[in-house]
Amino acid sequence: MTKVLKLLISLLHSIKTTLMGSVNRVSTRSIVLVGLIILSSLANGANHDTEYLLANYTKTEVEIPMRDGVKLFAVIYAPKDQSVSYPILYNRTPYNVAPYGDEYGFNFRRGLFPEFLREGFIFVFQDVRGRFMSEGKYQHMTPFVANKTKSTDVDESSDAYDTVDWLIKNVDNNNGRVGMWGISYPGYYTSCAAIDAHPALKCVSPQAPISDWFYDDPHHHGAFFLLNMGFFGAMDVPRKHPYQDWIKPYDWKNPDSYDFFMKLGPLSNVKNNYFGDSITFWNKLAEHPNYDQFWQDRNILPHLKNIKPAVLVVGGWYDAEDLYGTFNTYEAIQKNSPKGDKRIVIGPWIHGGWARTDGDYLGNVSFDQKTSLYYRHQIELPFFRYYLKDQGTMDLAQATLFMTGKNEWRKFEQWPPKELEETKLYLHDQSKLSFDALSGAEQPFDEFVSDPSKPVPYTEETAFDMTKEYMTDDQRFAGRRPDVLVFETEVLEDEVILAGPLMAHLKVSTTGTDADWVVKLIDVYPSDAEDNPHTREGLKMAGYQQMVRSEVIRGRFRNSYEFPEPFTPGKVEDVNLELQDVLHCFKKGHKIMIQIQSTWFPLVDRNPQKYVDNIFDAGPEDFIKATHRVYHSKKNQSFIEVSLLKE
Repeated sequence: MTKVLKLLISLLHSIKTTLMGSVNRVSTRSIVLVGLIILSSLANGANHDTEYLLANYTKTEVEIPMRDGVKLFAVIYAPKDQSVSYPILYNRTPYNVAPYGDEYGFNFRRGLFPEFLREGFIFVFQDVRGRFMSEGKYQHMTPFVANKTKSTDVDESSDAYDTVDWLIKNVDNNNGRVGMWGISYPGYYTSCAAIDAHPALKCVSPQAPISDWFYDDPHHHGAFFLLNMGFFGAMDVPRKHPYQDWIKPYDWKNPDSYDFFMKLGPLSNVKNNYFGDSITFWNKLAEHPNYDQFWQDRNILPHLKNIKPAVLVVGGWYDAEDLYGTFNTYEAIQKNSPKGDKRIVIGPWIHGGWARTDGDYLGNVSFDQKTSLYYRHQIELPFFRYYLKDQGTMDLAQATLFMTGKNEWRKFEQWPPKELEETKLYLHDQSKLSFDALSGAEQPFDEFVSDPSKPVPYTEETAFDMTKEYMTDDQRFAGRRPDVLVFETEVLEDEVILAGPLMAHLKVSTTGTDADWVVKLIDVYPSDAEDNPHTREGLKMAGYQQMVRSEVIRGRFRNSYEFPEPFTPGKVEDVNLELQDVLHCFKKGHKIMIQIQSTWFPLVDRNPQKYVDNIFDAGPEDFIKATHRVYHSKKNQSFIEVSLLKE
């Protein structure tokens, strides 16, 4: 009980500090409510970090006016120790800054690890415009306003600027410096804040940032990622006034997404059976199947110019949502702000995995170390310390990436590295894959029948949401299907390290008039590979086919994302697909495999394979079987363009 009494004394001191402070408040703490918090802690077992937060920080809720008069809600946690001034760490989110109100106490989450609490910052968490307790109208991926001449010219960049300006002027005991971070959507808001940044914004860390929704999150190269339907169903329920709790999402009444979406039928049934006109953005998404002005306006990448704050871009190799955003955000800043201070970190993580897992394994694949702890202690905290507190030295490499396969961190002066040798992996007949060019005596193609009524599943697991492990899943289940083409090398006599971008160059034809093309790069383990502590019961790592990289393109966009074209049945055409960057070691004794297929369900919606102007309007009669060919002859060569890292 001594510990509890000390906590009570500290909390009572917190009340006094709160009541006497100078920052404008929405509400203040009361003795009765503090008692309830303590009783709750006793009943449930108090969390040490929450105890520390309660004992050492004061919570304040504020409404911050924007230039157009709209007020945005924010929660501020400020250290009680006023002997030194503190920098501000600022996070903007559409996912709420709960708990609201003093009766619910404190909560420290949002992606920073507990050492940040002990380090001492002023933490600010803000509901973005139109979400939860903030006023205004919410927009997905708010279009950037380049030339703001009127007070009504507002966007996510201006809202961040106005907030930083208010914080610097109104929050006691700040040292005049602000840093921002955010994961996923908050990563996008962090990128926006770096554009025309407030002078006090000294550093930003966009982590797994959304960048362009035609290439990440809901779309990958124009193919719709179907499992995002639940996201929009939860995010876009209309509100009539500010609110604190998530509005109850739809109950899909089926835990098996493959079964659910097959029974759903064409995408037009989403609106007919579930959303109606209530989910406005779903209707917009369905009305804009091509990369038209609607999507182009929501692309933040062209506006990442002359970035003044120091930048730390963070992402994961197995981020199924925003790996495109991670690399392209870094590339855009690198290209358009050549004098700026920017770095990139990529680990073996899922979406946001560096903040919520130890990063020592994913699914059945072990990484032999707690990679997230290394990042948090050796990179993230030192980054913010240096730019916000002038503490430590900035000796981080320009690019720090985890080499999968070999399971070790690597540092580079730039990304992609200079020390690369460009080469090609050629598809051959008889399911062979080789760095050797094709001869003239090979069979000209392989073919398979793609049936939208029996699509290839993306995983063997039964789940409704996208499984976090699928990007390292064993692909043997897919390679055994007749509608998946498999090409693999001989057993490697020496290790092969692929680094940097991958590009698939396919020569294809179809008996239909449209088709999706899925390409997977796979590491095939030897037959004597041993299990690891994370190997699932009933599975063996011997012969395991670990997916290393995968991507999909809607074939109609092979020549233009803005102006789609049907295929001419039987005509050989080029399909070029960027597979994203990689840093992976295929060890001696392993094999390299490529799998090619045309369905990936229900990760990706089904292409009817009969060209229709808008797949969101396709009817059941539009879905047809088609025979697809992938060519591999001297005349029509299919290959994967790769780069080798020489040790």
